[in-house]
Amino acid sequence: MPDIRITNCHIHTFTTRHIPVSYPYAWLRPLKLFPPLVRFLAWVLALIGQHPWAEKVRRLYDFQNEAAAPDQRSILKNLLPHYPSNTRFVVLPMDLSAIGHGVPPVPLRDQHDELAALSKDPELGRAVIPFATIDPRADPQGAELWRALDDLHFKGVKLYPRLGFAPDDPVLMQHVYPELERRGLPVMTHCSRGGVQGRYVDDYMADRFTAPRSYLPILRRHPNLRLCLAHFGGQYDWKSYVGAGPDYDKAENWQVQIRKMIGSGDYPGLWTDISYTLFHFEDYIPFLRLFLMADTPEADRLRRRTLFGSDFYMTRQEKLSERAVCFRLRNALGEEVFRQIAETNPRIWLGEAAEASLS
Repeated sequence: MPDIRITNCHIHTFTTRHIPVSYPYAWLRPLKLFPPLVRFLAWVLALIGQHPWAEKVRRLYDFQNEAAAPDQRSILKNLLPHYPSNTRFVVLPMDLSAIGHGVPPVPLRDQHDELAALSKDPELGRAVIPFATIDPRADPQGAELWRALDDLHFKGVKLYPRLGFAPDDPVLMQHVYPELERRGLPVMTHCSRGGVQGRYVDDYMADRFTAPRSYLPILRRHPNLRLCLAHFGGQYDWKSYVGAGPDYDKAENWQVQIRKMIGSGDYPGLWTDISYTLFHFEDYIPFLRLFLMADTPEADRLRRRTLFGSDFYMTRQEKLSERAVCFRLRNALGEEVFRQIAETNPRIWLGEAAEASLS
C-alpha cells in the first residue's frame, strides 16, 4: 500500500525539563540526574538473579534516556526512522505543574512555544500536528490554552484528568468544550488506569476521573465534539478481559465500556485509540481483530471510530519497537482495516475530511 499516509494520533515529545524534578519520588532524583546509575542497578539486579526487576529497571533507563533529550525536536527525530517519510504525528504536551511535585523547570507556555516552532521546522514541521493542553486547576481562565489555539494555531486539545481533575470540571464544561465543539477541534483524553497520577489523588478518585462513563455528561451535552478516549481503556483492563473467568464482571471493564458506548451509536462524537495497549501485541491483537472485523453494526461503528496511535516515547519502556508494532498491526488487520484506522479515521477526527453518517 505505497500511497497510504499514516497519521499516528498519539505521541509525546516533552522532556525532563517539562517534568517536576521530584516526580515521581524525591529519592529518585539522583537516578534521574545520573542515568548511568540506573543502568548499573539493572546490571546488579541481573547479576544476583533478579531478572524481572533488572528488565524493569533497564526499561526505565531507556525511558529516561529518551526524556533526557535536549529538546522536543531531538525526540521527534528519534521516532521518524520507524515510519514512512510521509507519516504525520499528533504531538500531545503535558502540564504537570499542579500535580503536587513542584513546578517543572520549563513552564507550559514555553513547552507550547517550542512545539509550535517544531511544527514550522523546515525539515520536520510537515510531520507535526500540534495539540495544546490544559489543567483547569493551573489555568482556570484557559489563558494559555486559548493562546495556543488562537495565536499558535494548534489543532486540538489534550486532557489528562488522572492528574487530579474531573473531565466535567466547570472550567471545561462552561468555557472549553462548547468552544471546541463550535470550532470543530478534537479532544484527546487519557483513559487508562495507568499513567501519571497527582500526588494527592488516590487510586479511587483517579479512576473516577478517568473512567469512560465519566465522559457521558460531555458526550450528551456536546454530541458534535470529537472526543477520543486514549488507550482503549488501558492495559490493565485489556489484561483483565483477556484473562477473564466465568464470574468476571465485564460491566466494569473500561475496554468493554468503550466498545459498548461506541458500538451503540448513541455517541457519534466518541472515538478511541490503541496507543500503548497494543505494545503487548501477541496477547491482545486477536481480540482487536475480532472487535474491528466482525460483520456486525457494532463492529462497523467501532472500526470507524478507532485511531492508530503509539504513545511514543512512553513505549520506550516496552520491548517491541514502534516499527515492529506498526508492521505487525498492518499484517494482523490487513491493509484495508489498517488504512481505515491509520489514514481515513485520523483525517475525519482531525476535521480534515467528512464522512457519511454512522448508521
